[in-house]
Amino acid sequence: MCVFCDIIAGKIPSKKVYEDEDVLAILDISQLTEGHTIVMPRKHVENILEADDETVEKCMKTVTMLARQIKRNTGCKGFNIVNNCGTAAGQSVPHLHFHIIPRYDETDGFGYRETPHEGKDLDAILAKVKGE
Repeated sequence: MCVFCDIIAGKIPSKKVYEDEDVLAILDISQLTEGHTIVMPRKHVENILEADDETVEKCMKTVTMLARQIKRNTGCKGFNIVNNCGTAAGQSVPHLHFHIIPRYDETDGFGYRETPHEGKDLDAILAKVKGE
């Protein structure tokens, strides 16, 4: 069984932020920033590509509701909403989940690195993405 399934089953303790019959949201133990929350479906599905639309919709409605709640209650200035899909993208738990990472300012300790690739043939990339 996966670690999130064990949390959902109550085998591993967690700090529950929200739960209903379909979705569970818990504080991330790493707390990249204060209020960092993970939203996951109760149903085991490995990633967003494996999930049905209804599962994704329920998770995203919860993400939106909790982002509003977290902003109201913590005073954060913004959010990063993150879903890592596959090990190449940094997915470490093979259970669909979304991170709500509150942002207080640009020095709050969370960030990601952008490396623009200038001079790329955008028409060729577009054709590839569209499968043409």
